[in-house]
Amino acid sequence: MITVVGTGTGAAPSDDVLAGAELVVGGRRHLDAARLPESAERVVLGPLAPALDTIGEYVAKDRPVLVLASGDPGFFGIVRVLAERFGPERLDVRPGASSVAAAFARIGLPWDDAVVVSAHGRELRTAVNVCRAQPKTAVLTGPGAGPAELGAALRDTARVLVVASGLGSDGERVERVTPAEAAARDWGTAVSVVLCLDEARALGPVRTVAGPGERSAGWALGEAEFAHRDSMITKFEVRALALARLGPRPGDLVWDVGAGSGSVAVECARLGAAVTAVEKTADGVERVRANAAAHDVDVRVVRGAAPEALAELAEEPDAVFVGGGGRELPAIVAACARRARRTVVVAMAALDRVPAAREALTSAGFTCDGVLLQSSRLAPLPGDVTRLAATNPVFLLWGVRPPAAVEEGVAQ
Repeated sequence: MITVVGTGTGAAPSDDVLAGAELVVGGRRHLDAARLPESAERVVLGPLAPALDTIGEYVAKDRPVLVLASGDPGFFGIVRVLAERFGPERLDVRPGASSVAAAFARIGLPWDDAVVVSAHGRELRTAVNVCRAQPKTAVLTGPGAGPAELGAALRDTARVLVVASGLGSDGERVERVTPAEAAARDWGTAVSVVLCLDEARALGPVRTVAGPGERSAGWALGEAEFAHRDSMITKFEVRALALARLGPRPGDLVWDVGAGSGSVAVECARLGAAVTAVEKTADGVERVRANAAAHDVDVRVVRGAAPEALAELAEEPDAVFVGGGGRELPAIVAACARRARRTVVVAMAALDRVPAAREALTSAGFTCDGVLLQSSRLAPLPGDVTRLAATNPVFLLWGVRPPAAVEEGVAQ
């Protein structure tokens, strides 16, 4: 058997487990803290492959192995790779408290409604986008993706960061800082986890399902669900297909350019994405903010006219929705296509703008498709009868970056 023990924030391994180990694998601080038998071979965890090969040699000879890990080794920990390599039936896992559970315990908050994201060996942008979208996020950090980098990316938010370092050790520290304060410090290597909080919403309602906040059922909401001016809103039939092509999900960043009422922005946020809405009018900006507040989602709103306003947006979006645009539409679509990692969706009422928008997408290397949407809704007539009322036709165009280009961009 391979015995996997979570230490640090949990209990120390028992004497019987230690005494029987012939091979002990773990971080240097775990090995130094444990009372290991002198006869046991020690392997300090660095690159996983050599350690797994050594474990494999002992397993092949039915010799006992002990792996020391931090907290709960089944929570973003080494249990996954051990189960994949040797099979879960060979593992005897004895978890401690995870760093996430310990950090929330230190500040007296429940975490059944928190979102946990790992930035260890992964792109930091995913963690940043989850922090922007969710009121309560725990980020597991790593080299190049620690509190300073996270703080720098979240400077424009009102979030509070709780940096927990050395959990379970004599040098434990739990500090509340602003993103700007986090960005200005060298945090060293002892950081266990960073909590990102919207403090006004950090203590949510009683939950029955763990995870991000519960949302109302359904999507492609009716126009009556949003404040809008003179019916200037993306109709729900168009919005339904636009959302399907945008594919917003947790960890994504979506731009809604020419947001108007912000109905697309709000729907993308309800599906878990971080969203930036760009709107040129002052009343439009307030309308987007009001609709986001009404649906309890976080939408960053930037006032300005595209394409110039897009230069102010530092982060590259995964997906972009462009509504309206007038004569500037080809230039706006071209600017969005240069930045979008995955897809651009454009809604147009004027058919003569379609060729230029399509050219802007294909010139940027996107594969392009589109459809003319024209629907008729049920409408009552006097005498308890119903007629069909036609909505204005809208052309929806979408460009998708080829998968190879997306992977190349991610690698860079």
